[in-house]
Amino acid sequence: MTLTKKELSSILKKELKLSFDISDSLVDEFFQSIKTTLRSKKNIKLSGFGSFETFRTKERMGRNPKSMENFNIPSHNKVRFSPTSKAKYFLN
Repeated sequence: MTLTKKELSSILKKELKLSFDISDSLVDEFFQSIKTTLRSKKNIKLSGFGSFETFRTKERMGRNPKSMENFNIPSHNKVRFSPTSKAKYFLN
């Protein structure tokens, strides 16, 4: 099952008895702060859930399987998620 931002907003609305506008803006602001933090190359640690860390991939050579032609794949930024032991426990 996939949980969308809209469904997350409705859960907050129901559990915290908020209006939909306020719960929607809370979810949007939460994700916006995560994006801003990751863009500034800082790690995020959510206690009891996990951490997001940014890293840079190395430049490497790739190959087109159809033409067998080699090409350069430039390095770029990625995000890695590592769950805490508590998160691993409630997942299993």
